[in-house]
Amino acid sequence: MSLSDVTARVIRLRSAGGLALTLMDQGATWLSCRVPMPDGIAREVLLGCARPQDYHRQTAYLGATIGRYANRIGHSRIAHEGRSWELLSNPGSRHHLHGGPLGFDRRAWAIDQYNGTAVRFSIVSPDGDQGYPGHLQAAVTYRLLGDDTIEMDTVARVSAPSPVCITNHAYFNLDGSPTDVRDHWLRIAADRMVPVDAELIPLGSLAPVDGTGFDFRPSKRLGQDWMRDAQQRAGGGYDHAFLLDEACAGMRSTAAELGSADRSLTMRVATTLPALQLYAGQYLAGTPDRDGGTYAKCSGVALEAQFLPDSPNHPGWPQPSCWLMPGDTYAHRIRYQFVSSAVG
Repeated sequence: MSLSDVTARVIRLRSAGGLALTLMDQGATWLSCRVPMPDGIAREVLLGCARPQDYHRQTAYLGATIGRYANRIGHSRIAHEGRSWELLSNPGSRHHLHGGPLGFDRRAWAIDQYNGTAVRFSIVSPDGDQGYPGHLQAAVTYRLLGDDTIEMDTVARVSAPSPVCITNHAYFNLDGSPTDVRDHWLRIAADRMVPVDAELIPLGSLAPVDGTGFDFRPSKRLGQDWMRDAQQRAGGGYDHAFLLDEACAGMRSTAAELGSADRSLTMRVATTLPALQLYAGQYLAGTPDRDGGTYAKCSGVALEAQFLPDSPNHPGWPQPSCWLMPGDTYAHRIRYQFVSSAVG
């Protein structure tokens, strides 16, 4: 059943200190994220639509939970131990993106548990769904930790070997309004990234960020090296995966840090997943916004914790296998911490 066929159930989480996250069961989607600031005013930091029913009109995956496999799979094919499968391609493409044309973002998730600070969604993906092998059961819990942190916990099991990579596709703008996010500050703890072709499919090898516009190891403005590299020019900007440093494994250190233009609000991302996709929102123009209008280019940035794109076809990449086996449990966590400070 698609987003446009049902009425959304809206869930609101709120901490004692005022951190507020609003979600809906359709796509297990974040609708709003409001962060309390020192001036007493809560700041909206998430891109979103005016009404839940507007989400079926957009194709940017605003705030959605993504699965069965996040990011791109080249030529909609996967292979494992001598077997291969054809996945469904997305409309207008020969490739598979974010779980296919009816990925988890387009489904109604069950609400299993809910209280004022946490909600648990679950979904069943049958054998052959979008071409994937095996029956999959997955659950995602979103919870508030204290007054400054949101945590996403995901577990999944399968009946047959299948690649699994579940993430959230929130777009953030920490300025509190849809300003140009290229004025934000960004740090990514990664010394390697994944070069892609003109269709954003990985070329098959990793490249060092040294001496390129992809070096975010020291914090810099997102737009500082905009279009500096041929890799950026091919995709209109940043839409690339970074292999996180080993120090980030197990959430031992911060994977990425995003700061508002005036540095009054910072978001720190930590994850158990091995990679992070940076998408600067260069194709957001025309996407429905909160005010009944549309967003402009680069109104928000997505920082998607995940396995590297097209990983099912690159078993030699330096990361844990993305293939979930029967009897094993997929268990990963993403944490978003917001730190505010007075300016001036």
